[in-house]
Amino acid sequence: MYSLPVYDRPFSYTPPQTPLIIIAENESYILVDKPAGLLSVPGKTEPDCMESRVKDYCSDALTIHRLDMATSGLMIFAKTKAAQRHLGLQFEKRQLKKTYLADITGLPSEPSGRVNLPIWTDWPNRPRQMIDFDKGRRAVTDWTVIQADITRHKARISLHPITGRSHQLRLHMACLGHAILGDRLYASDTVYNQSHRLNLHAHALSFREPDGGAWVTYQADCPF
Repeated sequence: MYSLPVYDRPFSYTPPQTPLIIIAENESYILVDKPAGLLSVPGKTEPDCMESRVKDYCSDALTIHRLDMATSGLMIFAKTKAAQRHLGLQFEKRQLKKTYLADITGLPSEPSGRVNLPIWTDWPNRPRQMIDFDKGRRAVTDWTVIQADITRHKARISLHPITGRSHQLRLHMACLGHAILGDRLYASDTVYNQSHRLNLHAHALSFREPDGGAWVTYQADCPF
C-alpha cells in the first residue's frame, strides 16, 4: 500500500454558469466540452451537472461516461439506446483513444513513460484514491512531455489512460512526484496554489461511429 499525504482543504460546490459548448452532434450522439468545476452527473444534493444541462438541450440524451468534477473537456452523450450501447461497449472494452493535457510540477527525467500502479479507494478519506498492491485494480497510464518550462520548473504533458480508474491520472502523476497543478486532493500546498483550477483537460477522443463504424476524432481546446 502507498498513500500520499492527506490535505484538509475546504470545498463548496459552485459550478460555473457558462453556456453549453457543443463540439459535435448527429443523430447518434452529442459531444460537449465540460467546464472544470461542474459535476458530470447529479450529486446527492447537487442537481446541477453536465448531464442535466445536456438534457435541457436534448431531453433524450443518455449518459455514457464521466469526468472528474475538477477536470474539463470532452464528454459524449448518446441520443438513442442503440448508440448508448455501442459507445458504452467501446468504453468498457477500452477501444477508444483518450488524450488528456496536464500541467505538472517538476521536469520529468525522461521524455515519456508508463505508470503501472494499482488503485484502490482510500475509504477513510473519500473521494481520495490510493495505491494498493494487494486490493487495488490494475491502472495504467502513458505520458509524454509536450513542453518543459525550465524557468518555472513545470511541464505540459499528454496523458493516455489505458485503464479508466477514478482519479487515475491525478494519482499516478502525484506518485511520480509530478503532481498536477491546482490538484486539491493530491498536490502539496505549493503546487495546489499554482493554479486556480486543476490543470487537467480531456483534450481528444477517438471512437467508432455507432452508425457505420467509421473512426472519428474530436478535440476541445485546452483552456489553461
